[in-house]
Amino acid sequence: MALLALALPAYAQEKQIDFNRDIRPILSDKCYQCHGPDEETLEADLRLDLRESAVTGQDGAAIVPGNPDASELIYRITADDDLDIMPPPKIKKPVTAEEAALLKQWIAEGAEYEDHWSFQPIENPEPPAVKNGKWPKNGIDPFVLAQLETEKIEPSPMASPHTLIRRMSLDLTGLLPDPKRVESFVSEFKTDADAAVKKLADELLASPHYGERWGRHWLDQARYADSHGYTIDGERTMWPFRDWVIRQVNADMPFDQFTIEQLAGDLLEKPTKSQLVASGFHRNTLINQEGGTDDEQFRNEEVVDRVNTTGAVWLGLTLGCAQCHTHKFDPITQKEYFELFAFFNQQTDVNNAGQTVEVAEGELFLDDADPAKLSAYEEAKKAVASLNASKAKRQVEWEKVALAARTKTESDEGPGADWKPIKPAKFSATSAELKLLEDNSILASILNQSQVYTVELPAPAEPVAAIRLRLLNDKSLPKNGPGIASNGNIVLTRIEFRQNGKRLAVVKAQDDHSQPGFSSAFTIDDDPKTGWAINVGKGSAPGAKMNAPHEAHYFFAEEIKPEEGPIEVRMHHELHPNYNIGRFAFDVSKTVPKPISTDKLFTVLQKPEKERSGDDKKFLTAEFAKNDVELKKANAKLNEAKTGLGFGKEVRTMVMRDLPTENYRATYIHERGDFLRKDEETGKLLPAPLSIFPKMVKAETPAERTRMDLANWLVDPENPLTARVTVNRVWMRYFGRGIVETENDFGTQGTYPTHPELLDWLATKFVEGGWSMKNLHRLIVTSATYRQSSNIRPDLKEIDALNHLLARQNRIRFDAEIVRDAALSASGLLTPKLGGPGVTPPQPDGVYAFTQSKKTWNVPDGPERYRRAMYVKFIRSAPYPLLTTFDSPDFQSVCTARIRSNTPLQSLTLANDEALFELAQGLAARMMREVSGTDSVANRNRIRHGVLLSYARKASESEIDLLAKFQEQQSAAFQADPEGAKAVAPKEIPEGFDAAQAASWTTVARALMNTDEFITRE
Repeated sequence: MALLALALPAYAQEKQIDFNRDIRPILSDKCYQCHGPDEETLEADLRLDLRESAVTGQDGAAIVPGNPDASELIYRITADDDLDIMPPPKIKKPVTAEEAALLKQWIAEGAEYEDHWSFQPIENPEPPAVKNGKWPKNGIDPFVLAQLETEKIEPSPMASPHTLIRRMSLDLTGLLPDPKRVESFVSEFKTDADAAVKKLADELLASPHYGERWGRHWLDQARYADSHGYTIDGERTMWPFRDWVIRQVNADMPFDQFTIEQLAGDLLEKPTKSQLVASGFHRNTLINQEGGTDDEQFRNEEVVDRVNTTGAVWLGLTLGCAQCHTHKFDPITQKEYFELFAFFNQQTDVNNAGQTVEVAEGELFLDDADPAKLSAYEEAKKAVASLNASKAKRQVEWEKVALAARTKTESDEGPGADWKPIKPAKFSATSAELKLLEDNSILASILNQSQVYTVELPAPAEPVAAIRLRLLNDKSLPKNGPGIASNGNIVLTRIEFRQNGKRLAVVKAQDDHSQPGFSSAFTIDDDPKTGWAINVGKGSAPGAKMNAPHEAHYFFAEEIKPEEGPIEVRMHHELHPNYNIGRFAFDVSKTVPKPISTDKLFTVLQKPEKERSGDDKKFLTAEFAKNDVELKKANAKLNEAKTGLGFGKEVRTMVMRDLPTENYRATYIHERGDFLRKDEETGKLLPAPLSIFPKMVKAETPAERTRMDLANWLVDPENPLTARVTVNRVWMRYFGRGIVETENDFGTQGTYPTHPELLDWLATKFVEGGWSMKNLHRLIVTSATYRQSSNIRPDLKEIDALNHLLARQNRIRFDAEIVRDAALSASGLLTPKLGGPGVTPPQPDGVYAFTQSKKTWNVPDGPERYRRAMYVKFIRSAPYPLLTTFDSPDFQSVCTARIRSNTPLQSLTLANDEALFELAQGLAARMMREVSGTDSVANRNRIRHGVLLSYARKASESEIDLLAKFQEQQSAAFQADPEGAKAVAPKEIPEGFDAAQAASWTTVARALMNTDEFITRE
């Protein structure tokens, strides 16, 4: 506030005093602490926030309108005596001479008060007349230019086309522009700059990555994370909410509807699944899972967070200050705080993850689905649900059949399998080494990292009904194996069979031995937290051994046809990092194998039900699951239907639900904010100073008022805060600060707008334009104000050092996620997939060393490794280090604007972070791939290409000279250090380059990515 007052002194000198702009900030900052709204801290029964209190009395009144010399206020703020001066010296907030002069002038002009500016109705001003009529590009620009002309300041020239396309791409999608699009934009810009900018804006707004960029901004306000918080901090499944946000931002859902569905989607008439997921906005609160905690305490904590978040996001007010006492600065009482609290006090969740809805991966991005496919999916889901519901009854019938089958002779069971060994054609692992032995088995190296084995079996000579996986012993393995764990155990979490790019449906898995609770059936359930293990424990069959050969049989829904080509087998070890299979082989059979008989099954089946132990019952349930062909076929059909729609695995995500009206939960004022100290009961109402807003509810009783009433009130066109707050935050993303610099405080402690008429004009256009965010973005990025150069101007140093008047653009350091995303797009490794579960790219070791509960971070090898940073799994107690280093919020509470720091750790991270180093290798590989040759001309062209990929501009000759010399030096150094070259070069070196040359280009790529320019939006 003080900075703004100093930056714009001309306003008070050249214009009549404006109470909201010039006076209220002084009174709020210097006087309200003792003479403001809070009755508990009120001194001398004097309130300077109310005119009637300030002017009361004839002699010695604090303010005598028209007579500053007779006003006690002026005497007190200019007194020399420490006993008389106000504020008291101990407050350490003296009124400055400039501020005293403003107060004197205001009193002399009549000391008129006004309602706080942000509570007044939004006006619709006409853009002002300006002298330089050629500069404005749309309605934004006259408001900015008029103030510049008043101060006799010229706007900055337009940024270069290279700067503009990089700026717009980063602002709208968070990614660097493609070099070919840079070249075409520059060409179009030379012909018609305005048309080129508008065309680019439309392209970027239509990009699916626009939803990711602006969805990420919204997720900050939604305090989205992938864990519950507090010390246990268990993982939660809230990514469907994140996907919903991306989907609706891309679809340009009107902001009023966007608001309603998030605050009250569950209360809509017949809410869709999408609307239920949207209500997850307020399920992003923390959940304390520690034993011995008071659930009611943390339920109240959730409600407080929901009130404060709603106030911050939509109203731009610090409502939380009124939780314990009446707000010291804004006219919001504690009673009014709890009247808002009442709207969020009726939810069914009590510090738990209850109330969920099932969502399939990809479902929320579905557009115009084939009705037949959608119907097949729903029918398949019903079939699976029906079979799961009847599982107990069907198990009883199976037990009868299984017991009867035990009396049959082996000949009655058919010919059985005709196993034939098959020699793998190809095989690989994530990082372990696989070796083919003479007996066609495969031996894996001992590596304590979770591995995925990929084995290609040649096309079979005849149709295949089943495949056998054999686990084999080997002297090189611990305890002779067959696993690499210290005791020889394995945990195969998942196995997949594919042919011709399609996944083959497995309807049954059986094994000759499994660890209790870890049968081979769990390798086909697609759950990475289950699997097949072979240890011997309580419940194992008599005589069972772990360190012996074992086998699992996989039965297919349909025969595998030879003409469809080779069979690819993927074996996942995800549960424990060192429980990989050590030695194994495959066989195929054209006939179905007989059931593998175990003595234990027959023994347990013979027992009367009343005599079966708990372990017996668990064993039978597991055996039934192995043999539940009906359910497996239904699941295979469901998977087929999901594949047809592009859906992935179903998950359950948290949503909001209210208590029934008859169970209405009364709300009380909490003394000092303590939920155990209840004062008077209150209902669902709004703060009195906001009573000029539209009528909120029609319901007559508090119990009938709902979050829907609150949501509708927030987005009523007559509400002066929501539209102002929203457009101000959008503006802030483009210029580094809002028109109201205190974007999170539109109350009396907040700053006055630098361009109040522009703020109201934008808010009006936003509402009248159907609350369209895309229209607002288009308006801003096509304005002349946005297009200005960001170059520092010496002439503004004294006049407007902080650029409040917007005589230039501002340089903005990337958000944390964009640091990674820019590197991904420059490297060409970016996986552009939208949505889905959180991903786990490389991160430093030891991140979870001090977390209370054990957490795993399995780094993938493939496309998921190169997803955008907004998809990186965010664990609140131990977040991804790259994000926190670059000032990502902790998501414990709402974040409406991020801080930006500059620390040595950021430079060190750019240079040494494992993931960023890998992306630098990717950029080097791309430079070598896209510019061939190793002579000096090719090298200089490659540098030009690297600069274009990284900065979207042409390289200067001096830059090329410097980098070319650096590359030569590095190449020579690596020629003398082959091992070092191998470690630094990209894993796959493009044709025509040796390891030393490739390593030298990695160092060039690292240099390009380790600059201020790379991580700055100019």
